[in-house]
Amino acid sequence: MSLVTTLTYALPHRALSSIARSLAYSSNPRVKQWLIDTVTRKFGVNLGEAAEPDPQAYPTFNAFFTRALKPGARVPEADPRTLLMPADGRISQCGPIRAGEIFQAKGQSFTATELLGGDEAAAAPFRDGVFATVYLSPKDYHRVHMPWAGTLRETVHVPGRLFSVGPDAVRNVPRLFARNERLVCHFDTDFGPMAMVMVGALLVSGVETVWSGVEIPRYGDRVQHKDYRGKGIALERFAEMARFNYGSTVIVLLPPGVANLADGLGAETAVRLGEALARRND
Repeated sequence: MSLVTTLTYALPHRALSSIARSLAYSSNPRVKQWLIDTVTRKFGVNLGEAAEPDPQAYPTFNAFFTRALKPGARVPEADPRTLLMPADGRISQCGPIRAGEIFQAKGQSFTATELLGGDEAAAAPFRDGVFATVYLSPKDYHRVHMPWAGTLRETVHVPGRLFSVGPDAVRNVPRLFARNERLVCHFDTDFGPMAMVMVGALLVSGVETVWSGVEIPRYGDRVQHKDYRGKGIALERFAEMARFNYGSTVIVLLPPGVANLADGLGAETAVRLGEALARRND
């Protein structure tokens, strides 16, 4: 375990993330430009594909970090039976959910019930389904899109820690994704339920959704449910659904028998929004 991962057990996660949020939203020209230039240089951000390629044009670091892409920079897989990769990044893990257990890393796993906020009924449809965990690094496009068309049924804001979600932490922090603060988004689709879990992380300033804006922070001390049934919030395949204000992780859960994960996907596979995540069976 790295020193950084060891230290995160003792660090004041929310205080650090609140400081990071203040910096991210600062309009001080020197502060915001230093952050933009540092991240662009250190992580090799490709501004050539951004809708606004001029790094000086962004009013805050957060505006830069959640930047839109040029039209056509990402396109959905043409086969309409394909479920789409929800974000740019790397596969942390993907595969079958075995009797409700989701694989995190060698020697580490957590349950779908834990991930979904302790709701056994919500987790039951995914018991023997499939999952994909996608890690977004600081260089990536930070908007998350729909793998498949769905109607929002409910969101669940689950309070928790804000551990790093980098590879070392994933290998060494038990049940990491079921411990971090997260927003669970339940959708109804033509094949049944689909869950999209936006997992917060150390120095993540927030999670926003297209239907209600900022969800995290407003860091929680209890599980909070929002019922969207009957509200008509329907999102098409490939439509934007949410965004991170710093790098983190999105986890997709699908029921059994719906689709097979695309060939070639595995731990550390580099992926791009709109590529094939899985292919329908029916």
